[in-house]
Amino acid sequence: MNRAFVYGMSVEGENFTDRVKETKRLKLDFENGMNVILISPRRMGKSSIVKKVKSEITDPAIKVVYMDIYDCRNEYDFYNRFASALMKQTATKTDTIIENIKRFLVRLTPKIAFSPEPLSEMSLSLGITPQNYQPEEILQLPELIAKEQGFHLIICIDEFQQIGEFQDSITVQKRLRGIWQHQRNVSYCLFGSKKHLMTKLFQNRKMPFYQFGEMMYLDKIPTTDWVTFICSRFKSQGKYISEELARRICETVENHSSYVQQLAWNVLAETDKETTEQDFRNGVQALLAQCSGLFEKHIQGLTSYQINFIRAICDGIHSDFGSKSVLEEYNLGTKSNVTRIKAALLDRELIEITKDGVFLEDPVFKIWLKLQDGNS
Repeated sequence: MNRAFVYGMSVEGENFTDRVKETKRLKLDFENGMNVILISPRRMGKSSIVKKVKSEITDPAIKVVYMDIYDCRNEYDFYNRFASALMKQTATKTDTIIENIKRFLVRLTPKIAFSPEPLSEMSLSLGITPQNYQPEEILQLPELIAKEQGFHLIICIDEFQQIGEFQDSITVQKRLRGIWQHQRNVSYCLFGSKKHLMTKLFQNRKMPFYQFGEMMYLDKIPTTDWVTFICSRFKSQGKYISEELARRICETVENHSSYVQQLAWNVLAETDKETTEQDFRNGVQALLAQCSGLFEKHIQGLTSYQINFIRAICDGIHSDFGSKSVLEEYNLGTKSNVTRIKAALLDRELIEITKDGVFLEDPVFKIWLKLQDGNS
């Protein structure tokens, strides 16, 4: 299916936009066995760039394993996902997968299921528990497999911040770091959608994964690159959008990758042959309607202080929240209360704190909030 714009999932092929510099660097890191930590705000293309580089690795001496651990709730959930991905992605045939399980996980009797859908992956349940395998044995699997089969293995773990949510998380992190840092035939690419948690895991000197690998930050894709992409995708659908309106799509959502694709799709859907100003406005309204349910959940449970703090950000205030004028104008309470507000909103991933100040993480949320205040 030829999809003009893709959002809400990782993108590939012609839907992958720019990232030439980052793709080249990440591929170089993979080919040279470097550990890499990818950090950026959510939905900025981390999974997409990793999958793109994975698809571009053609050296038979390198194998790339990708796994997503977003639904792993404890240490052994992770070990099962980790080992299952290794078994399935380091072999190409079912017989080989089973043979590898017998060789490397001799104390298991796995359950294998096949979907009737021809393109669906096989389901593999290993049943790893504390009774049959120690954590260290599972964490050593990549090195054992790589050495025996004669290739370098790259393990890509999406939503890695879930590790920080496990019970006794620090002990788990120490265990992973202690084993992985000594592996010579394996390297790791760790990334996730919760920027503040990933930053805590990898940039805090007191945390086990501090300085584990090269830190790579994904910045926003430049407007000029987005404009070229948007215009070309409209053309592929037999429609025309001016560079000016394509630029406004980017500026409206502050070049946020997923939202650029979503808004561009909405505008394309409104366009007959050539995009008009009204088509653009209708696209924005559609975007707000699509997101309204999520944004209503965002504000549910927020205190009046927290909502007032968010309103201050929407009004262009990004620092000096503890000043007397800001405290009084937005009814934020005391300076110490501002600290608690920031911590709570950061934990809910509604704000991000940069060297330039405090900002809302979601640019469309800001538009929606302003619209709500205008209608109140």
